[in-house]
Amino acid sequence: MMNDSAVEIAHLRVHRGAVQVFDGIDFTIPRGQITGLLGPSGCGKTTLMRSIVGVQRIAGGDVTVLGEPGGSRQLRHRVAYGTQGAAVYGDLSVRQNLSYFASLLNAPKGDVDRVIDEVGLRAQAGQRVDALSGGQATRVSLAVALIGSPELVVLDEPTVGLDPVLRAELWALFRGLADRGVTLIVSSHVMDEAVRCDRLLLMREGRIIADTTPSSLLADTGATDAESAFLTLIERDRNGDTDVPRSRREASEHREGAGG
Repeated sequence: MMNDSAVEIAHLRVHRGAVQVFDGIDFTIPRGQITGLLGPSGCGKTTLMRSIVGVQRIAGGDVTVLGEPGGSRQLRHRVAYGTQGAAVYGDLSVRQNLSYFASLLNAPKGDVDRVIDEVGLRAQAGQRVDALSGGQATRVSLAVALIGSPELVVLDEPTVGLDPVLRAELWALFRGLADRGVTLIVSSHVMDEAVRCDRLLLMREGRIIADTTPSSLLADTGATDAESAFLTLIERDRNGDTDVPRSRREASEHREGAGG
């Protein structure tokens, strides 16, 4: 039977020089959903994503991805990672970029056309990437991540710097992928994007301060929007309140397991 978790993190520890980034964090990410990794810049989002895709040296703990050790060779075609920086070549056309990455991955014939249509770049397929708008260039990087039909797509702040219309279009694309069964992990420091996710991991200073859902986040904090809810959690955290909000289902299971 297939494990319902796409990612399982246990006691993860990461050091960067003398700085301790993570000191034993634990969580799971379900399959076929959009998990939002949210928090202020510098809280550890990128380091966590790098740990999941296997390009971050860890000091201890276990990272299991799609049933395999994170970063293992078996995951090469099953996991895609979209970094913050440009992952494509500006002096090549959209199609040339995608053809190059498709050849590296031995992707099926026709995959380039599939992802071009999927991200809405048919009209720009012959244009050089450095001639595209910022939003279109972001779509090219996303298209690269979708080559080969990965089961897990990890995107590091893919909507940063985009206008509201382009952000909404990208989130609609993410939702379509999740509806198709793809698992997405999307990081952001824009709190209003939290409501577009199925699951939320909210981070602060290398710690998970909430593992919840959008509706539970608002209900548990009494806030009317995600940004206010996050600020409420930060204030609780500063005051030493370590009761991390969880989804209603998880809270119920916890109570049943405790006999409550």
